[in-house]
Amino acid sequence: MKKILFLALALMVGFVPAMAKKKVLNEKKMGAYLMVYHKDCDHSLHMAVSYDGYTWTSLKNDQPMISGDTIAMQHGIRDPHIFRGPDGGFYLAMTDLHLFTQRSKYENNPNYSKVSEYRETEWDRDGKKYGWGNNKGLVVMKSYDLEHWTRTNLDFSKLPADENMNWSEIGCAWAPETVYDYETGHYMVHFTIREGNGKNRIFYMYMNDDFTQPLGAPKPLFQAPDMRYNVIDSDIIKVGDLYHFFFVSHEHGATPVHATSKNVTGPYEIDHLYNDNEKGGHEAPNCWKRIGEDKYVLMFDNYSLRPHNFGFVETTDFKTFTPIGHFDEAGSPMKRTNFSEQKHAAVIWLTKKEADRLLKKYNN
Repeated sequence: MKKILFLALALMVGFVPAMAKKKVLNEKKMGAYLMVYHKDCDHSLHMAVSYDGYTWTSLKNDQPMISGDTIAMQHGIRDPHIFRGPDGGFYLAMTDLHLFTQRSKYENNPNYSKVSEYRETEWDRDGKKYGWGNNKGLVVMKSYDLEHWTRTNLDFSKLPADENMNWSEIGCAWAPETVYDYETGHYMVHFTIREGNGKNRIFYMYMNDDFTQPLGAPKPLFQAPDMRYNVIDSDIIKVGDLYHFFFVSHEHGATPVHATSKNVTGPYEIDHLYNDNEKGGHEAPNCWKRIGEDKYVLMFDNYSLRPHNFGFVETTDFKTFTPIGHFDEAGSPMKRTNFSEQKHAAVIWLTKKEADRLLKKYNN
């Protein structure tokens, strides 16, 4: 298939061994968890580790693992998502966007003291024409050890217009996530997108095995009927023969919505039984399985809380969702040991040996 010529040249953060050994993901060998997230104070990639999925410790004491201004066109990343493939590789996808680069300072945080040099306007382009937080692309990375990465910057505005989108007028590319399609044998990245300042919807694209080039232009995955409302922050997890799809619509109280399909590309049928009992607006749903249990956690970013926090519910059947509270809340089993104010996270499995290595290297 002909390559799409709209990408920045793939760059290296460290290096990925040319003959990286591939392996099949085996739940019985897993003994820990890794969480990736970003923070508004630095727009960079952060990581935290947990051995039980309840108590979490940030690597490098909550300092960035990868600085956003070193990998993104807008000098900042948001909405990081990590996926562990059946080859053992770690697939990282992030929004290429900085919200505050016009400001010389933000809440008196020293991390903002020099960001004004990046942008003279509030947004990268006209906010009325392209909307809040407008951007043009994503950052995708791959590693076999969580330390040496390949990287590609995707700029969708350089794509030729097609039946689905006038790509030169792309208004946003947000919250990318990766899932493996067992039918095609390819990794699929799905993300929020809009044309101009129109309604947000979900598109997808397949990637090559190196995770450096799409195998075609993005295509529609999910949208509101007749584009009546916005659809953002998609999350997909395969359980048995069924794909579970979560998304958010701010027109519906910013509550994650659950849908299902037998195919990763849909069509998805919305399940109106979903209810997480959360009172405030929340977004960025991410679903992950507890190791060795038939129990799944739905984690979400509760932006309505002050200070900022995450909420969690558990389910065994994707019909009944039991709230287990917020980080560090009285009565909640979810705890943080050395970080706070995290945003838009995702969780994967690690082996105990991998978690030990990361904590030993970055947390002494």
